[in-house]
Amino acid sequence: MSGSVKDRFLVTGCARLQGAVKVSGAKNSVLKLMAAALLAEGTTTLTNCPEILDVPLMQRVLEGLGCTVVIEGGVVRITTPAELKSDADFDAVRQFRASVCVLGPLTARCGRAVVALPGGDAIGNRPLDMHQSGLERLGATTRISHGAVVAEVETLRGARISLDFPSVGATENILTAAVLAEGRTVLDNAAREPEIADLCEMLNSMGARIDGAGTSTITIDGVEKLEPTEHEVMGDRIVAGTWAYAAAMTRGDITVGGISPRHLHLALEKLKVAGADVETYENGFRVRMNRRPTAVDYQTLPFPGFPTDLQPMAIGISSIADGMSVITENVFESRFRFVDEMQRLGAHATVDGHHVVLHGIEQLSSTDVWSSDIRAGAGLVLAALVAEGVTTVHDVHHIDRGYPNFVENLQALGATIERVAE
Repeated sequence: MSGSVKDRFLVTGCARLQGAVKVSGAKNSVLKLMAAALLAEGTTTLTNCPEILDVPLMQRVLEGLGCTVVIEGGVVRITTPAELKSDADFDAVRQFRASVCVLGPLTARCGRAVVALPGGDAIGNRPLDMHQSGLERLGATTRISHGAVVAEVETLRGARISLDFPSVGATENILTAAVLAEGRTVLDNAAREPEIADLCEMLNSMGARIDGAGTSTITIDGVEKLEPTEHEVMGDRIVAGTWAYAAAMTRGDITVGGISPRHLHLALEKLKVAGADVETYENGFRVRMNRRPTAVDYQTLPFPGFPTDLQPMAIGISSIADGMSVITENVFESRFRFVDEMQRLGAHATVDGHHVVLHGIEQLSSTDVWSSDIRAGAGLVLAALVAEGVTTVHDVHHIDRGYPNFVENLQALGATIERVAE
């Protein structure tokens, strides 16, 4: 987790990555699980946690609410007091988007929550409308005041809630409030992401009564009290997908462990169409590529569709593919900021609304590029690996927020990459 905001990566191109890598727990799960620990007095233990910058950021948020948080390698222990503070630390919350997931647990435990409108990656507008309306359906009143969302309630009561869009964040906040509500809550058009199922598994181990996780309809029968638990964080499918696309882009051979290939089914199928040899196992997969990729079209969608978090990798492989590709972004409207940096590397890419048209070229060329978010940063490093010369990737603190030991893993796979201070 070490590194400075001013650090940069020097990446030498024309690499072929080969070897094995094991992914740790999912960034998009561990932060929500840490927030869910607020629901039960006592010590909750999370194992297989990733060593990324966002974990100590969430530690700071929870400690500001009165918890004691101890991080030891891949284990996080959260001791939640009987009396929680209801106001989340403004400065801590503003640093990353996932901090908004304390809204549901605080509303359920305290009857009041004040959470600053969150910051994080610059990938588009992500309002809290569905979070607020979901809590309001459960009986809370909500408002935006002084840069924070405020929720207040005397008693949460179960309700039928239908989301306009299967928002992961809204699903999580509604779940973590409804588990302590009186009566039954039925959530329609819920997010189906594996991280939602991971959260539900942990909540059920705490004594919650949740059915339908992983489907579009989730039923929650509220209980009076939850108990602390021990839970293993699911493997990070986005990190695993990044290694899969790294293998295909560099004509390499990488075996990835610690992840269910079911969580990446469509992403791996796209690589097969592009010409890769993909083998799947119970807890991992292997991707081999021995030629230039064939152009493939992509469109991002909520799970089980192609993940928006792998869109930069889709653009990366399409930039060197044989033929024309069209990438359609259906989740975050500003994610195509990444394309400007790919054009610096020589990619023949044209943005048209929420589409990018790419005419693949055989090789990119090195230059200086800047990360704007976690996945864009990782995508730029992959592109640099197939560019001629040495590429400097700036603002790599974004990558540190989502990829544990990124440089070390790349070096072990045969990449020439180093971290240097500005």
